[in-house]
Amino acid sequence: MLEVLLILAIGLLPSLLTFFLRHRMELRAQRQLRAAIAAAERRQVQRLLTLPRDYQYVEGIGALIGDFSCRYNARSPYIRCAINPMGPCDSCRYYESTIQIS
Repeated sequence: MLEVLLILAIGLLPSLLTFFLRHRMELRAQRQLRAAIAAAERRQVQRLLTLPRDYQYVEGIGALIGDFSCRYNARSPYIRCAINPMGPCDSCRYYESTIQIS
């Protein structure tokens, strides 16, 4: 009788060990996923808090920075224009208005 129980225990041991290790790995993966989501949310909030002062949202076009009325504006949320990508637009000597005054 003891031999049967020993054989049964030896036969079930790999399955129980696999179940235990898999459960631990799933918990670890869930913790890492939660940490990654939290880090991504922090980066998103930080990026929103550090928007340039000339950042604006234009309906139909989207987010952009710089002077939208300038001919050289890149219409991008990342660079202002090809000539002066880092800005500022206020004192740019290459400014050309696209608005025509009649």
